[in-house]
Amino acid sequence: MTRFALGRIGFATLIAVLLAFFTLPLLWLASAPLTSDPTYKVAAPDLTWENFRTILEHPYALPSLYNSLVLSAGTALLVVLLAALAAYALSRVRLPGRDALLYVLLLLSSIITGTAAMVPLFQLAVDLRLIDSRLGLILILSGGLLPAAIFMLKDFMDSTPESYEESARVFGASPLQIVRHVVVPLVRPGLATIAVWAVANVWGNFLMPFLLLRDVEKQPAAVIMYTLYTEGGQADLRLLSTFGLLYSVPVVLMYLIVSRKYGFRFHGGIKR
Repeated sequence: MTRFALGRIGFATLIAVLLAFFTLPLLWLASAPLTSDPTYKVAAPDLTWENFRTILEHPYALPSLYNSLVLSAGTALLVVLLAALAAYALSRVRLPGRDALLYVLLLLSSIITGTAAMVPLFQLAVDLRLIDSRLGLILILSGGLLPAAIFMLKDFMDSTPESYEESARVFGASPLQIVRHVVVPLVRPGLATIAVWAVANVWGNFLMPFLLLRDVEKQPAAVIMYTLYTEGGQADLRLLSTFGLLYSVPVVLMYLIVSRKYGFRFHGGIKR
């Protein structure tokens, strides 16, 4: 009995420490923007709105959030569209070495990361005249996310019954009509999961936008955030905390909306 009680106490203590480890930074992020002179300590705010007024007057703060939305939405749309078509084809067409190809694509996408491929990607962007182009950056980011997206989405495609598609063919539906009206409604949770995953990856990406976008008016929030430092290299906590709060709000809202609608169920639209 004593050992059981000690075990429960130890487990509760461990959970409390973990919760404090993750909660304290969130409390700081919520309180520091409302503090006139924030420090690295979590303290009760004095409820000032001066920090928000200052960050809204920054010439590149709000435009950078718009740039992040454009890059994230464009990449997510392209990744979901191409990954859905590729995953459906790989799920339904029997090709020799299909599974091996998927694992090779996933392995290469894990090993050859953006940092490792930085030089060839930059040279490719120069040759294709995609430097300082949002479209070029979207294409490069989509190419990096596609292998893993195809691999994840294929599981959703495999879970959809082929009898539905055969019934649609009997009534004369074309392949694209089958994908649009039969397959897509069944794998909408999977498409939502891939879209959120793609947005989260692009939203926090710093390296590729920093390398490929020269015009400061086109740079996303992840790059502009690194300019909120003083001339001595010290972080301006007033601006940094306020901008960080604004920077996190769109992603949190997206997660809550999609989670409420789909619940991130890792299966298709068939009730089980």
